[in-house]
Amino acid sequence: MKLSSRGRGCCVAGSRERGPPPRSPFVHQLRLSPLEKAKIAFMTLTLFPIRLFFAAFMMLLAWPFAFIASMGSDEQELEKPLSGWRKIVDILLKAIMRMMWLAGGFHWINVKGRQALPAEAAILTVAPHSSYFDAIPVTMTFASIVMKAESKDIPVWGTLIKYIRPVFVSRSDQDSRRKTVEEIKRRAQSDGKWPQIMIFPEGTCTNRSCLITFKPGAFIPGVPVQPVVLRYPNKLDTITWTWQGPGALEILWLTLCQLHNSVEIEFLPVYIPSEEERKNPVLYANNVRRVMAEALGVPVTDYTFEDCQLALAEGQLRLPSDTCLLEFAKLVRSLGLKPETLEDDLDKYAASAMKMKKEKVDLKEFSAYLEFPVSHTLESMFALFDENEDGIIDIREFVIALSVVCKPSKTLETIQLAFQLYQSENGTITEEDLAHILKTAMGVSQIDVTHLFRAVDEEEEGEITYDDFYRFAELHPYFAEDYLYADQMGDENGLETSSLSAPNGICTDFSPENPEVKNKHLQKKLN
Repeated sequence: MKLSSRGRGCCVAGSRERGPPPRSPFVHQLRLSPLEKAKIAFMTLTLFPIRLFFAAFMMLLAWPFAFIASMGSDEQELEKPLSGWRKIVDILLKAIMRMMWLAGGFHWINVKGRQALPAEAAILTVAPHSSYFDAIPVTMTFASIVMKAESKDIPVWGTLIKYIRPVFVSRSDQDSRRKTVEEIKRRAQSDGKWPQIMIFPEGTCTNRSCLITFKPGAFIPGVPVQPVVLRYPNKLDTITWTWQGPGALEILWLTLCQLHNSVEIEFLPVYIPSEEERKNPVLYANNVRRVMAEALGVPVTDYTFEDCQLALAEGQLRLPSDTCLLEFAKLVRSLGLKPETLEDDLDKYAASAMKMKKEKVDLKEFSAYLEFPVSHTLESMFALFDENEDGIIDIREFVIALSVVCKPSKTLETIQLAFQLYQSENGTITEEDLAHILKTAMGVSQIDVTHLFRAVDEEEEGEITYDDFYRFAELHPYFAEDYLYADQMGDENGLETSSLSAPNGICTDFSPENPEVKNKHLQKKLN
């Protein structure tokens, strides 16, 4: 499998074609120089505890005001303009929240443009979503957001959440996503009676290198929206909180240790959808995303929240940040292969590949093999595997890549399937075969497997069986880190740790597009 502009497709910023983002949008690497480490050590002992205390104090101070203002508020009351005393409380709460961010080092919040009135735009779409610090515009506007229902039971925080009249999503209610979209629709079409709803349409945090696919939930009502873009123009990026990188507490610590933190919020002109966009939320979402990407000067990409499952799967083969399997997964979706039937498709294609008299096929044969007509998507997928650009691919590589996408955390199942595809009549494979298998399974152009192969081939026969590999993997579950890319998985001068156990994102994935796609270890959000 190759990594090339031809194989990986392109991202688009506005109408200008650009290359793909250099790294996965779900990965953040934070490298600290010796001087920066010394500064953080000094700030940890001096400024950090003071800031942490005052930030926590401001949140506690806000609690009684939010509690009093929320008492006795029914739905009819919420749809009315704030009364005199509640308006005063609202001003006080915004001032307290501003002091909380000031205590955190956000001395100036640069606001550009004008926030539209609720009657002009009932929904504010905010991007890129890269950190829990994205809550700054929420506390500035007190716009409603989409939150987990469980959030309202969190001490102190839950009271502040209830004050902004969020749209709650219940995980226990299987019909919750549909109800959430209906509630957003009802509020958005109330002619400004309800507060504005602030939605982060990416649905997860990225490193701001591009805008990933917008979920259509915010655009289903078909009402005008106001795009809002966020920028953090800091020399050292301690803000970004992605699925792979410094964890939540680490980000908080490092950010509070910075002398000053900058944030810029820009309210773009209200986007009024065309009749076609009102009928097609996906088109509406893509066009708004393009406008926001132009304002940010970044590309857009078709990566989605679901790509986190692939990029950060907890299998023995952890994919490198520059893997082209994310692009392959996007093409699989674009081709029309459904997630719910992907395992059946895999079984069918694997069985067909084993029966084929030859492993190499051209584009026409590849089209017949997949039972899909030749299209731009199919050509792009073919190009991913056309390593020598000679119009021929190894069909076994496609099956292995599809297995990784289908079962991202089941590494040994994919390798067992690969052995069946590559093994000789006596059930063995060579070092060259293993290299082909692993570079495809990891989505890289080259990989050195000599160290690993020799470790598995204890008898030095020059061939190994799947049983040999399985026994080795049982004894060395981290064989990938130890034998394949130990030098690539970390940086002694940086901070790059897994944050899979940390929550991520402040807006719930409420889109009804793929309600069956659930991954427990990925549903970890702040709300």
